[in-house]
Amino acid sequence: MDLVAEQIDLAFVALADKTRRRVLERLSQGPATVSELAKPFAMAMPSFLQHLQMLERCGLITSQKQGRVRRCHLQPRTLQQVEGWLSLQRQQWETRLDQLDDYLTRLKEQQNEPLDHHES
Repeated sequence: MDLVAEQIDLAFVALADKTRRRVLERLSQGPATVSELAKPFAMAMPSFLQHLQMLERCGLITSQKQGRVRRCHLQPRTLQQVEGWLSLQRQQWETRLDQLDDYLTRLKEQQNEPLDHHES
């Protein structure tokens, strides 16, 4: 499996969790410290840190330690890769559904055509 596909797989796992999605929503407004990110969640810090580790492992965020404070940043590249994959899937399904629609339209038109009876 190539690295991009593996990263997309991990991103979908990360995005499946509501807490991690909320962290990403917050980071879309700008960088934040771990404490700022953890504040709205009623969970122990070690549990919250596991969420951040997952987001970092799949490339959705990065973090930097500045003194005793760790600051997290959103990394849009992985989200762009996920969006690209979803866009490709949508295009393929739209093409298939358009083909099905055309087929059903032709089938219906054929059923509504009057039968030609030639009397000799």
